[in-house]
Amino acid sequence: MPLKAVHVKNVPNLDQVSDDLNSPTFNTYPHLVRPAEDFMVIGHRGTGMNLLQSSDPRMKSIKENSILAFNAAGKFNLDFIEFDVQVTKDDYPIIFHDNFIFTEDKGVIIEKRVTDLNLDEFLSYGPQREPNKVGKPLFRKTKDGRIFEWKVENDDHLCTLEEVFQKVNHSMGFNIEFKFDDNVVYKEDDLVHAIEVVLRVVFKYAKERSIFFSSFQPDATLLIRKLQNTYPVFFLTNGGSETYTDTRRNSLDEAMNLCLAGGLNGIVSEVRAILRNPGVIRRIKDSNLSLISYGQLNNMREVVYPQLLMGVDGVIVDLVEEITEAVADFGETIEKEKVGEEEEEEGDEIKCSQCQLSNLMKVIPGLVQP
Repeated sequence: MPLKAVHVKNVPNLDQVSDDLNSPTFNTYPHLVRPAEDFMVIGHRGTGMNLLQSSDPRMKSIKENSILAFNAAGKFNLDFIEFDVQVTKDDYPIIFHDNFIFTEDKGVIIEKRVTDLNLDEFLSYGPQREPNKVGKPLFRKTKDGRIFEWKVENDDHLCTLEEVFQKVNHSMGFNIEFKFDDNVVYKEDDLVHAIEVVLRVVFKYAKERSIFFSSFQPDATLLIRKLQNTYPVFFLTNGGSETYTDTRRNSLDEAMNLCLAGGLNGIVSEVRAILRNPGVIRRIKDSNLSLISYGQLNNMREVVYPQLLMGVDGVIVDLVEEITEAVADFGETIEKEKVGEEEEEEGDEIKCSQCQLSNLMKVIPGLVQP
C-alpha cells in the first residue's frame, strides 16, 4: 500500500531536529498541515518541466504548468504541485514559467514578454479549448539561445490561476511561485499590484486547500508576507550557484537572514547548495525555518535519500513517478532499520544513520560540481 502523500514517518534526521512542531510554517498556518517528521515530494510544474532539447522522453511527456499535468501529478498522491504565476497586462493571473513567449509567423520567430500580453492574446498560443480553433504555434527559447517548437506527447492549452483552482482536485496543495524577471528592476508599487492581483484569486477560490507561496525576488517575498498572513512564504534561492547584484540571493546564509528579518517561513534552495554545505541544514533548522530543495539532481534517488536523512523537509522533482516510488522504498528501509536498532544499545541509533549517510555522500561530490 503506497504511503499517503509519499511521506516517510519518523525519519532519523542526523541533526536531531525537535519534532515539537515549533516551526512557524507548520504551527501557525492551518492551511499547510504537515507533521514535521514527514518528507514531501512536490511535483515541479505538475509532472515535471519540459526540456524540449532533451533526448529523454519523460521530459517531454506532458505539457508543463497545465491542468493536464497538475491532475496527472495527483495520481501519485503528492501533497503539493509547484507552478509559476505571472500577471497579464489586463490583470489576470496566468500559469507560465518563461518571461517571454515565442511563436512563428511565415518563418519568422516572434518574441513577446508574457506580462505585456492581455489574457486573450496569451491564451491564443498553443492548443485551443475550442476544437475547431487553431492557436498560434508555440515555441520556447533555451538558456543557450536555441529555439524549439514546444512539442510534447500529451499537449494541453495554457491556463489561468482561476482555472487551476477550479479544475485541479481540491486535495492537491499548491506551491505558488510568484514569477518575476531577474533582469528587471521593479518598483515596489508594481510588485504590490501583481501580488495583490494574485492574492485576490487565491482568497476567492482557495477554501481549505493547502498553499504556500515562494519567489526568487527578495522584495516580493517580503511584500507577500506583508500583504497576507494566512499562507506561509518561502524564499527561493540557488544558494550561490550564480552571482547577483542583490547579495540577498547569493548564499544560503543570506537567505536565512532575509527570512528571519522578514518573518518568512522557509527556504527553497537549489539542491547543490545544500549538498556542498550540509551543515547549513542544522543552522536553518535551529533558526526555526523549513527547508525544501529543487533542481535536476533531485531526479536521482541517490541525491534524495541523503537529504531525507539530513532533515530536509521535501524535494521538488520532475520525475514524479520515479521519486515518489523511491521515497516510499526509503520509508520501508527506514522502518526495517528501526526494528533492528531497537535491539541494539540506545546510543547506536544515531551512529547507524551517520554510517548510512557517509556511504551515500560518497557519490555526491562528483554530482555537485558546477
